[in-house]
Amino acid sequence: MKRMKQFTKWMKGHVYLYVIGVVILFSLQYFRTLPPLFIQHIVDHIFNDLPSALPVFIQRIVEGDTIQSKLFMVAIFSVVFMLFRVVFIFLHRVVTALFAERVSYGMRNKIYDHLQNLSFTYHSHAETGDLIQRSTTDVDTYRVFIGEQLVEVLRLVFLMSFAIYQMTRMDVTLTLISIAVAPIVFLSAFVYFLFVKKVFKRVEEAEGKMTTTLQESMTGIRVVKAFANERFEIEKFDKTSELYREESYTLLKLMAIFWSSTDFLIFSQYALTAAFGIYFTVAGTMGAGEYIAFLSYVGLIVWPMRQLGRIIGDFGKTTVALDRIDEIMDQPTEHENDTDYTPEIKGHIRFSNVSFKFDDDDKNLLKNVSFDVNPGETIAIVGKTGSGKSTLINLMVRLLENQGGSIEFDGTDIRNINKRWLRKHVGIILQEPFLYSKSIYDNIGIMKKTADKEKVFNAANVARIHEDILGFEAGYDTLVGERGVTLSGGQKQRVAIARMLLDDKPVLIFDDSLSAVDTETDIQIRRALSSYWKNTTVFIITHRIVTAKEADKIIVLDHGEIVESGTHESLLELHGLYAELWDIQSSIAYDAYKRIKGGAK
Repeated sequence: MKRMKQFTKWMKGHVYLYVIGVVILFSLQYFRTLPPLFIQHIVDHIFNDLPSALPVFIQRIVEGDTIQSKLFMVAIFSVVFMLFRVVFIFLHRVVTALFAERVSYGMRNKIYDHLQNLSFTYHSHAETGDLIQRSTTDVDTYRVFIGEQLVEVLRLVFLMSFAIYQMTRMDVTLTLISIAVAPIVFLSAFVYFLFVKKVFKRVEEAEGKMTTTLQESMTGIRVVKAFANERFEIEKFDKTSELYREESYTLLKLMAIFWSSTDFLIFSQYALTAAFGIYFTVAGTMGAGEYIAFLSYVGLIVWPMRQLGRIIGDFGKTTVALDRIDEIMDQPTEHENDTDYTPEIKGHIRFSNVSFKFDDDDKNLLKNVSFDVNPGETIAIVGKTGSGKSTLINLMVRLLENQGGSIEFDGTDIRNINKRWLRKHVGIILQEPFLYSKSIYDNIGIMKKTADKEKVFNAANVARIHEDILGFEAGYDTLVGERGVTLSGGQKQRVAIARMLLDDKPVLIFDDSLSAVDTETDIQIRRALSSYWKNTTVFIITHRIVTAKEADKIIVLDHGEIVESGTHESLLELHGLYAELWDIQSSIAYDAYKRIKGGAK
């Protein structure tokens, strides 16, 4: 019952198509069992005047006064009958295809929607290649099964049932002999299923690892080439590909054993039926036409039984695919227990004793962090790598949930604010922004598709990317390669800033997103922003002290704690961590300046 629910839950809303297909299929399989009866009718009834096994209404149609007229009527009816079957086959194919495609279409969309709504933590641990395979290959496995194999099961059941019915009408004893190997074939198919299901799972997992390796290598191809690491990547892919090959070999061996053994059983059944049929015919208890019909019906029984082995194997593969899909769908979305509260957000933010640790760590990454930000203020957060700066921002937009303390937006705890509403009012510009394989204009305008060209150009100008774009041969129509590979790091960051500027937001976060631009451009962008968004609360996460020095307030994080806070001047007077970072960066910049000047001389 559990498997039944697993298989049928995706079919909701389209079952009527399946029912129509089953009705057509039922008729088709009955029609398919009639041709052997035409042979029996000709051999036994027309030529030997023995009883006909054809249904009575067909016998009346093909009756004639002479042998020639009877044969002519059988021939005409057979042609009409085959044309009728062709029409039904066409209708069945159309209905089945519509059913399978509509189910898989809805299935893909539901999985994709669910993936979009899963938590940031889930996606941080999941492998992209594996998720892609589950959303495509596994869905396609299910589509093929319900569109072909599930229909095939009913086809075989109907066909075998009608064939046995027609056989029993002629000779019960030979019918029992003709299905003697059926229990053995069914048992071997069941044993085959038990083994093949485990192997299918290993094959799917091996393919997922191979896909993930390929996806990672192609995504990071610039890094691979920059470090001349092609040989390592080739060897890594070869290992995963070899694992996939070995698991596939195991599957093929199982399939070969099953097909060869069942073929032997089927040919044995043919020999058994043929031998007893000859004996009964010679003994006079069976007509020659009945014997020929029986041989035809044996094929309609034993070959479908053999086909059941393939269906059972595909069933095993499909259950593995559905289990992998259910692993995604069973994950709770981050909006499952979310609130519907959507208050006005102006930009007053307060952290009160906020603490956070990851599930796989026993130590807090953030410890009792407290600070207050007024609307329109610019706050810089600085600190060494791993001090918790980005985690602080992820907590602010509820990509992560703090375990201790509270974070308030305009007096409301963010846990009481709808996540989508909160994120809609907080703009984040990342250090490594994602750009689409579209034009530069499309990448900027995607934030607000209704924005006119003037606003797009203005946003690009504020982000100091407008002149760069005009310098390109195609201007704003320049196509950005996948992940923005046709742009420099600084250009990508500035395009991302321009994109965010299109939509007015009360809170803006720069997550080290000015790291790839030079100091002069950095200053120009920040000054332009200060006049462009006077009432916006701005957070700047940075390692560069010169970027932080003009902020209204600077917060210094170290090992997850606020060790200093204040203005640039007040922090220098403390002679603490901030002053130390300032001295280091200032001396490095001064040494670089002296080297440049010395080289010029």
